[in-house]
Amino acid sequence: MTDSTTQRATVRPAAEIPMQTVAAGTATEMQVLVGPAEGAPNFALRRFRMGEDGGMPLHTNAVEHEQYVLTGRARITVGDEVHEVAAGHTLYIPAGLPHSYQVLEAPFEFLCIVPNRPDQIEVLARGC
Repeated sequence: MTDSTTQRATVRPAAEIPMQTVAAGTATEMQVLVGPAEGAPNFALRRFRMGEDGGMPLHTNAVEHEQYVLTGRARITVGDEVHEVAAGHTLYIPAGLPHSYQVLEAPFEFLCIVPNRPDQIEVLARGC
């Protein structure tokens, strides 16, 4: 167990955190809102933003994803199922399960929590 007297909280406006382009995606950016750099030992909280005609191709990840949609709409394929999601929807994507995103209404933004473990993305198909 971590000694709470040595831990430090991090509080900052999300607008100050740089967006990073997601190379595997189309018109897709990501912010790491909270992660190891802020001292979070177990999980990272990320925000994704996908623009007009944006998305992510069918791919797998080595870590699970827990997601909450903030704005916009998208068609998401998870395994053999296709879902249309919008603000207020939640998703759980197990590690290794193929999934993709296709923006229907931009901007499509969601929060994504992942374990602080090495992740490997494997793109299974090109295009969104």
